[in-house]
Amino acid sequence: MSTFIGKYEAKADVKGRIFIPSVYRKILPELERERVVMRKDAENDCLIIYPVPVWNEKVEEFKSRLDEWNPVDQLLLMQFVSEAEWLDIDSQGRVLIQKKHLQTIAVENAEVLFVGMIDRFAVWSKAKFEQSRLAAPDFAALLKEKMMKK
Repeated sequence: MSTFIGKYEAKADVKGRIFIPSVYRKILPELERERVVMRKDAENDCLIIYPVPVWNEKVEEFKSRLDEWNPVDQLLLMQFVSEAEWLDIDSQGRVLIQKKHLQTIAVENAEVLFVGMIDRFAVWSKAKFEQSRLAAPDFAALLKEKMMKK
C-alpha cells in the first residue's frame, strides 16, 4: 500500500479551491478519488484530510471506545463527527475549502502546505507549519524515545 509522505506547497485560489498534489491523488483508492473527509485537528492548527475508507475506519475505532449510553461519550462522538465535512474532488483534482477553515488555520497569502501522515494528510498554513516543527535535537530525542518503546 502506498502512503502519504513528504510535503508539497500549494495555493488556494480566490474561491478557496486548492489542487491536491498529484502524488497524493494517485494514492487515493481508485474508487475513492472523487471525495474525501476533512476535519480540523483537535490540537494543531491544521486540517486533516482522510480518504473515505480511512475516515470510516477511524470513526469505527473511536466508536468502539465509547459507551453509547454515556451522555458525555455521545457528545464527544457528535462533536467529533459534526466538525467533519465531505470535500468533493473536482475533475481537475481540486477541493474547495471554505474560507472560514483557511482562516482558522491562519493561511496567509493563500499559501498552504500539504503534509503526509501515512494514511491521511494535513493542510497547514505554510508559516504555521514551520513554526510548529520541533528543533532537530528535540525531534531526534523524541524519535529515539518512541522507537525504543516496546
